[in-house]
Amino acid sequence: MSDRGKLRSRRPPSTEWLLVEEQSAPLGSQVVSPRRGYLHHGIYVGDGKVVHYSGLGNGLLSGSVEETSFAGFGRGRPIWIKSHAPSRFEPREVIRRARSRVGEDSYRLFTNNCEHFCEWCLRGEPRSYQVEAWLARPGRALRAAVLSIVQPFSAPADFDRSKASSAATET
Repeated sequence: MSDRGKLRSRRPPSTEWLLVEEQSAPLGSQVVSPRRGYLHHGIYVGDGKVVHYSGLGNGLLSGSVEETSFAGFGRGRPIWIKSHAPSRFEPREVIRRARSRVGEDSYRLFTNNCEHFCEWCLRGEPRSYQVEAWLARPGRALRAAVLSIVQPFSAPADFDRSKASSAATET
């Protein structure tokens, strides 16, 4: 099944398994939960806790790497274990790597997101397969680039341009 199919179905592929209530993930495993338009990634560190890049989880304000509860990570959505790619590190080292970045506040959607974080923890290389697949579609990539430049400078919906221009000419 392609990455595109994985994103659409929101079901774990056959090499991954869905966690149900009271189930625990293996220590140091990558956990995934669907969000609107993407899959969110984290590292299970034990005692019902996940370390993840909270990213844009709080609206437009980028978040930091944090350790949170399993429920907080999933936000009421299903969570499954991503198991098809082996880790280069032992589980304790994966957990150490994840916790070493708690508090980091350098989230970047295209270069340092939750999947980049997990890939670095597990395999030593920051990488996002979702971003790579997304950028492989040139139309979407161009639109995202334009929006990332234009939106921060756009006027709010309730902004009255006529009042702003008359106020500018009065000064």
